[in-house]
Amino acid sequence: MALNYIWVFFFLIAFGIGLVKLIFFGDTEIFRLMADGTLDSAKSAVMDIALPLVGIMSLWLGIMRIGEKAGAVNFLSRIVGPFFNRLFPEVPKNHPAIGQMMLNFSANLLGLDNAATPLGLKAMSDLQELNQDKETASNSQIMFLVLHASGLTILPIAIIAQRAIFHSKDPTDIFIPCIVATYVATVVGLIVVSIKQKINLFDKVVLSWLLGISVFLGLLIWYFTAFLNKSQISAFSGVFSNMMYLGIPVIFILGGLRKKINVFEAFVEGAKEGFEISIKIMPYLVGLLVAVSLFRTSGALTYLGDGFKWFFSHFNMDTRFVDVLPIAFLRPLSGSGARALMLDNLKIHGPDSFIGHMSSVLYGTADTTFYIVALYFGAVNIKKTRYTVPAMLIADFAGIVTAILISYLFFG
Repeated sequence: MALNYIWVFFFLIAFGIGLVKLIFFGDTEIFRLMADGTLDSAKSAVMDIALPLVGIMSLWLGIMRIGEKAGAVNFLSRIVGPFFNRLFPEVPKNHPAIGQMMLNFSANLLGLDNAATPLGLKAMSDLQELNQDKETASNSQIMFLVLHASGLTILPIAIIAQRAIFHSKDPTDIFIPCIVATYVATVVGLIVVSIKQKINLFDKVVLSWLLGISVFLGLLIWYFTAFLNKSQISAFSGVFSNMMYLGIPVIFILGGLRKKINVFEAFVEGAKEGFEISIKIMPYLVGLLVAVSLFRTSGALTYLGDGFKWFFSHFNMDTRFVDVLPIAFLRPLSGSGARALMLDNLKIHGPDSFIGHMSSVLYGTADTTFYIVALYFGAVNIKKTRYTVPAMLIADFAGIVTAILISYLFFG
């Protein structure tokens, strides 16, 4: 329901701004630009997102089917079961969905976006099988999507690569700020959903896992900063993430050979689902991206940023962060749009400037909330998202505030 109101809001606001520009400012090009933007976005949703996703989906759903038959997914379910059983009480113990979710979170941690999406869609499909009301998001689906969208990562490979392209003297210096900001977003998202679903976060198992993850991240940061220089961190990030990208399929294949299953046949069986899922999500992607395009092309996003700039200018405070806020506004709506803004800031201000640093951290913190909701719920035909969007936006807000504060701490 929330997504319905937001979608309508984007259309009405964009059209209203277009009318104001035409009537009061004589902008005769505004509606042409908005119309062209909708056509480009509709084409991009299908040609640049949905169709390329077919190949990636087929690859990883095929690999996941091997993992299922090899027993790897069930093995992961048993390891994280005690923790996940408390966060997802509706999911039976050792259910394959637990292993699927764990793989999705692991891919996000390592910055493996191409792997994370198919793994996440498979997890959502498994959770949908347990869902009693097929048109309404279940508690487990909401918890999974909020944790997924919070985007906890320890290897922000894509951002480091972009900073290197713009000749940053230290492309990896956003490494720790990104970890901290995404961790805060994840914890806040977990707390919000747990309060709503009455999940006891003070349970001994839950607390031990959360403390364990916190200690692990703390030790990882300490090791990287104490024993590795900047170039070594960058090299480690690239090598380790790519090795894991290929290592997961190899482990599944070896497990399949050990179980004496027909590995290639299992792969083809799973890969067939990739095309079906990609077709399902096309209408959702087209509708959402067209609305976002209208909102952006009309100038609404620019006015929103200008409004915040005017507001904060009345306070006796450093307002440099306001120049980066458009990334925060656009990130939940359009990943490619936010990325374009980040790259523009890196080009104009330089990757090692305060604006360049904060742009990098901010882009790596928030996620494409509305795109994720449309993609994942669209894949399983969920129409009533309940409180998913508000919970995700609260997590995004926490991550954005943390990203701004930690950018001042590290680079201000």
